[in-house]
Amino acid sequence: MYGLLNDLSIIEASSFVASPTAGLYCAQMGAEVIRVDHKEGGLDYDRYMLTKEGRSLSWENLNRAKKSVALDLRSGEGRELLVELSAKTGNLITNLPEKSFLSHDAVAANRPDLVSVRIMGWHDGRQAMDFTVNAASGYPLMCGPEDWDEATAPPVNQVLPAWDFITGAYCAFALVAAIRHRDHTGEGSQLRVPLGDVAIGTVANSGAMAEMLYRGADRERLGNAIWGAFGRDFRSLDNTRFMVAALTAKQWAGLVKAFGVEDEIAALEKECGVRFADGDDPRFKHRHALFDLFQSRAGTMDWPELERRMAAEGCTFERYRTMHEAANDPVLVDDNPLFTRTSANPSGFEYPATRSFANIPGRDAGEPAPAPYLGQHTEEVLATRLGLSSGAIGALVDRDIARLSDKD
Repeated sequence: MYGLLNDLSIIEASSFVASPTAGLYCAQMGAEVIRVDHKEGGLDYDRYMLTKEGRSLSWENLNRAKKSVALDLRSGEGRELLVELSAKTGNLITNLPEKSFLSHDAVAANRPDLVSVRIMGWHDGRQAMDFTVNAASGYPLMCGPEDWDEATAPPVNQVLPAWDFITGAYCAFALVAAIRHRDHTGEGSQLRVPLGDVAIGTVANSGAMAEMLYRGADRERLGNAIWGAFGRDFRSLDNTRFMVAALTAKQWAGLVKAFGVEDEIAALEKECGVRFADGDDPRFKHRHALFDLFQSRAGTMDWPELERRMAAEGCTFERYRTMHEAANDPVLVDDNPLFTRTSANPSGFEYPATRSFANIPGRDAGEPAPAPYLGQHTEEVLATRLGLSSGAIGALVDRDIARLSDKD
């Protein structure tokens, strides 16, 4: 964990993926992120999958390096404490509705320079989640085998909640940008980030929206091929599936040499009247002939030989793994400085935990910090942030307005 944001404190009142991700990325850069939940845990506290002890592995990893405060957020007194904490801290990440007790205006009444980042569903107030905005984006109907009948072909959902993670990352960026603005001007900011806008905006930023309007139709399904360039999955003689990509002249030349198809490529170029080394366009337009050629050669070699040859030529490739295989892969995990194995988790289960994705040469990344137990820091935060005495905090606990650690 780097200390780039050591002087920054943030209140996070959130659940599920996007909002906790924003707090996680800030915490991994050194910010003090105080997650405030309902005393029994937020909506994601017992999100699947659970260990036999009933601990959510999703919650545990999305909330690393944070502090946890547990309040009765169904009571007026508990809500007032959260509003006061947010005002004292001055920085808020949440996905609670704007028309709630934690609205920007409610907090800013006692903190005019408040910076709040609020994750919404759609810009017009409709609810949304990753899989529903993905359905609206058009991507699921772009996926699937090339030979599917478009009249009956089903959508293909992605398993990764990518829009949630992209939204969380964007919100962390937006929060820091607004804080920098406040540092220069003294002005607070209310930032609303609709999940749906992140999705459809990314479609536009990628050029896909302009492409659809220009062509006046949808893009065809390509199976596992890369759109607009040369790349696809292939199968070796020993039935290993792997992915290759050649977007540059160097990558293309290395791939041709590794597969030993120089003569066949020359013959195909003569037949088609093109030079495949000239760029993506000829390689993509003639992809089916090229795919057949590369697959025919891949089918004559076992994976270890193909891997050796492609590595020697600096090709861009990777073998397909199951996620269980990936989690046990020494190159991806055990020998990767991103990870450290730790059992310092509320679940007690030992597994690899991540440091910050950013690698800063010359700076110690530190060890991944554990997730808190629910309510672990309730007493500390109420005392240091709100100045409550131990007796006042004890009274809140006795009246079930505040809850201490659920470790036991």
